[in-house]
Amino acid sequence: MEDYILNEHNKEEFPPAHTAEHLLNQTMIRLFGCERSYNAHIERKKSKMSFYVDHKPTRQEEREIERRMNELIEEDLPVTFEFVTRDNLPEEVSADRLPNDASETIRLVRIGDYDVCPCIGKHVRSTSQIGRFEMLGTNWDEQERSFRVRFKIV
Repeated sequence: MEDYILNEHNKEEFPPAHTAEHLLNQTMIRLFGCERSYNAHIERKKSKMSFYVDHKPTRQEEREIERRMNELIEEDLPVTFEFVTRDNLPEEVSADRLPNDASETIRLVRIGDYDVCPCIGKHVRSTSQIGRFEMLGTNWDEQERSFRVRFKIV
C-alpha cells in the first residue's frame, strides 16, 4: 500500500456517530434537496447537525428521516475508502468544502452506493455497526430557513 500524505486530523471521533453523520447528510440531500450540513457537532452522547432547507419539515418528514436512517443502518452497507488527487474528484464530490490547506491526495469515504465525501475521520466498517439512530428533537429557524436535527446513537 502506498503512503499518502493527508492533512493532520485534530479530533478523535466516535466512529458510529461520525459514520451516521455521513448517512444523515445524504438522507437530508435526498429528502430535501439541500446541501450537506453547514454546522455539525458529533459526540458520543448526543449530536446535532444543521441544514438550510426550503421549508419547516413536518412531523411526518421528521419520522421519515429517522426511519430511513435506521433502514440504512440495518442494510449493513460497507464503508470503504479510496484515495484520489484533488484534480480527480468524482463528479458528485465537491471540492468547495475542502480546507484551503487540504493535501493534494484526498481520502474519499464511501458508504455503499449511498454516499461519498472527502473525510479523514474514523468510521465503522459497515453501517450495521452504528447501532440505532434516535432523533432527540429538532429546531426550526424561520428567518435562517435552518433545520437542526439532534440525535443520539444507541
